[in-house]
Amino acid sequence: MATGDMPSDGVAGRQALLRLMAWLSPAFPVGGFSYSAGFESAIVEDHVRDGDGVEAWLLTLLSAGGMRNDAILLGEAHRLQSEGQPLEDLISLATALAGSAERHAEMTRLGEAFVQAAAAWPHPVIERLQGPIAYSVAVGAVAAAHGVAKDDAIAAFLHAQISQYISVAIRLGVIGQSRGVAILAVAEQPILAAATELSPLGLDDLGSATIIAETLSMRHETQYSRLFQS
Repeated sequence: MATGDMPSDGVAGRQALLRLMAWLSPAFPVGGFSYSAGFESAIVEDHVRDGDGVEAWLLTLLSAGGMRNDAILLGEAHRLQSEGQPLEDLISLATALAGSAERHAEMTRLGEAFVQAAAAWPHPVIERLQGPIAYSVAVGAVAAAHGVAKDDAIAAFLHAQISQYISVAIRLGVIGQSRGVAILAVAEQPILAAATELSPLGLDDLGSATIIAETLSMRHETQYSRLFQS
């Protein structure tokens, strides 16, 4: 079938995929390369020493930590936007869940930068996302507004988050690029499983069991020598 003969839903689906790829690309101007969500402290304080440590740390955050909560918040934002419901309460809750001043600054700066950049694809949702807003909420609402499926948005978001953590580990010299790619490959199935599991969850399912990671995020605020802002 020629490209011009493709059904409109197929074209729309590919368009949504391209937008999702653009929004969560490392080249998208949100400044994510400046932040580590406390992972720098985990490395500096010797909690993570090698590739196996990086892999275990990230899979734990995915299953029981901050990444899990971010995915749930993204899914809730997607649902509210899809149903035409207000986003204000979710925006307030998501920013209040930040465990430290650095994490609050990180999530809101990324969120605001994402909204500003996503305005290149005009949509009324942009006007609903003004002011401090958590990155995950911004991604969820914009994805829903442009017809990106919730499961796809969650999976792509988690993939981008893990990729960012891997980039931190590479830049801090814990692993090389080959090991980083290998970790990303190992994370593929857990990411897909998490997207399926977390997509139907709601705010009552928020919670984490990664106390050390949360504490390290706070300790980063007073860390003497830092490459990252969080």
